[in-house]
Amino acid sequence: MERKLTCIICPLGCELTVQVEDKKVLDIKGNTCPRGKVYAESECINPQRTITSTVRCNDGGLVAVKTDKPIPKDKMTECMAVINKAVATLPVSIGDVIVEDVFGSNIVATQNRK
Repeated sequence: MERKLTCIICPLGCELTVQVEDKKVLDIKGNTCPRGKVYAESECINPQRTITSTVRCNDGGLVAVKTDKPIPKDKMTECMAVINKAVATLPVSIGDVIVEDVFGSNIVATQNRK
């Protein structure tokens, strides 16, 4: 199977053509740097995403959060369900863990709230 991707690792935005069979990358064309090859392999075999969202605070407001590591793309909906149920206790500082170990990542605050 052939997949067409646009590399998002650097500003060049190389158009990649990837040959994949049985969850194995057979060939990659179009990358102008080694990072494009790594990106294409990861995106075709084990796509991951960093989630950014908000969590309700105990005062009714919101605090911005994100996963501290990318999670498997197919777990995004489940991750959002966990985030939507979470409640942050104020005060919150950037980097505070709001929810631990969600598919191998922590949900951390990306803003300060008093």
